[in-house]
Amino acid sequence: MPTRRAAVAALLSTGLLPRMASAQAWPRRPVMLMHGFGAGGNADSISRVVANALSQDLGEQVVVEAKPGAGGNLASEQVARATPDGHTIILLTGGHAVSAALYKSLRFNPVDDFAFASLVATFPFVIAARADSPIQSIAQLVEAARREPGKLTFSSVGFGSTQHLAGELFAETAGIKLTHVPYRGGMQPLSDLMSGRIDLMVDSITVTGAAIRAGTIRGLGVTSREPWPALPEVVPIATTLPGFEVRSWIGIAAPAATPAPVIARLEGAINKALLSAQVREQLGFLGVKPEGSTPEGMKAFVVGEIERWKRVVRASGIEQL
Repeated sequence: MPTRRAAVAALLSTGLLPRMASAQAWPRRPVMLMHGFGAGGNADSISRVVANALSQDLGEQVVVEAKPGAGGNLASEQVARATPDGHTIILLTGGHAVSAALYKSLRFNPVDDFAFASLVATFPFVIAARADSPIQSIAQLVEAARREPGKLTFSSVGFGSTQHLAGELFAETAGIKLTHVPYRGGMQPLSDLMSGRIDLMVDSITVTGAAIRAGTIRGLGVTSREPWPALPEVVPIATTLPGFEVRSWIGIAAPAATPAPVIARLEGAINKALLSAQVREQLGFLGVKPEGSTPEGMKAFVVGEIERWKRVVRASGIEQL
């Protein structure tokens, strides 16, 4: 049998021992959880719920930092280039896969430049109008858009975001033309909808839910195939357009080359948090369904989503950028 000294020497020669020690010591300081969207929006709200739970489990503060712009790509690029020591991680959204499908090239590789840790949640979107809008249903929206093609405007959290392509897919499925108005995320689309600057918004229940419940805006349809528990009164768009469904996702990743033991600990902390009754209640209030995964499962999921959105881009005739 090899001696303890020989075993340690073998580990040192392979570089495994330093990586193991590094992983055991992680985190050694606060962890930055970055996302690429505006304050108060879906990604921001979910990231704060997750960060609080991870802080308690990891023993170091997980600090949320927003870097909005380019449909989340600015944040993705920054994290892809960060030191792969586990102290900079990112909350990715469905827009990550959409960007990979929509852009001919990005300043980062959406799969190879990341070490995926775990999915966090899935969720649908809502198409909403002002409470006093003459459009009170998806059927009336389709009728109005057919009368005046391109007149009705809809918001998203950025060009190339999942909300953007969900709106385009809806228009393509309904055979209508809508005009896209991109924002940088956050609550500004809701303010502009209520003030009449835009006609419609396509956004998450995190952003639209409270206003729909309060009656200040009207949920015309939800993009899930069945009624969504957080807004059961909003009718699925599939009721009017059979087969229509868009569900997005949230997950956490780190830069590629982050040590596997660090990713394993991060995965464990995320999935432990998703079992917490408090976290599940908070995420449910935001309109999302907690859903964890393994690192391998998240990677396979993201690859599949990229292929799905590539098919949507081709079918809808959207020109790649």
